[in-house]
Amino acid sequence: MSHLNATSQWDRLLLNLGVWEGSFTRLQTDGSVQEDVRSIITLDGINNNQTVRQTIQHFNADGTLQQNKVLEYSSLNRSTLFFEDGAFSQGSLQFGPFAEFGAELGFILGDRRLRLVQLFDQDSWLSRLTLIREHRQNTSPGHRPLLTVDALLGNWQGEAVTLYPDWRSPDHYPTHLSIWREAERLHQKLTLPQIEIASSAAIQGSRLLFDQGSFPIQVLLLPDGASSNTPLTVPRDKPFLLEAGWLIEPNLRQRMIRSYDAQGGWSGLTLVTEHRTPSVLKVESGLEVKEPQRLP
Repeated sequence: MSHLNATSQWDRLLLNLGVWEGSFTRLQTDGSVQEDVRSIITLDGINNNQTVRQTIQHFNADGTLQQNKVLEYSSLNRSTLFFEDGAFSQGSLQFGPFAEFGAELGFILGDRRLRLVQLFDQDSWLSRLTLIREHRQNTSPGHRPLLTVDALLGNWQGEAVTLYPDWRSPDHYPTHLSIWREAERLHQKLTLPQIEIASSAAIQGSRLLFDQGSFPIQVLLLPDGASSNTPLTVPRDKPFLLEAGWLIEPNLRQRMIRSYDAQGGWSGLTLVTEHRTPSVLKVESGLEVKEPQRLP
């Protein structure tokens, strides 16, 4: 199993080189759109790819330039990790009271990227979300519609890889996620090699509120098949996670999870790639009915 190192991390960053057109969609904490700003992000490799120059351009509705910011860097800081496909996350190393806290989680697939920024205010409450949807210049945007509850129902079989901030060897393991609906509640069961986690959420339009755990967790169903999973407020003395999801195709989804321990320290970054499997049918009283959407 390969170890992470600075060279491999830099090579994974280079998979993001190019000119990316898209938009920064600023969202309220309930998922409603506050502002949508057209953007062009250019990532150039210079000095034989030893340095990356990033140009960030935002445009007004009339097409005039609103912002032009240029950054250059030749190393990655400790708060950022990249996966083999170029997906990445950067964010706070440590949660602390009275300080802003948050992270960016970014997916990449061919000529498309989807990134989500989740920020919490100095009182530890979720305060801002930004959904960034991008495609390489001169390619099709290929946007998907707003994510719905029905699009998530079913049995999802996945493969996960977890990276660690101390760059130890990554962990690889299978996952099973079963999601089903009963009236206005969503139920899910996540099965990992040595643990099974069941949870339930109230369905409130495009918002799912997991209200039965030790602290409330909100999942927002967003445009382009995206989803945002965060606590409403960062809990004290309890482990928690920040998660983004992307329904890339009807039966293909990725989830990225940035995990924090009970002391608020960043403990790991996981990318799950999962495929929906066909529903199981069974016969009851001579009638063919669908098995509830859960794992056997």
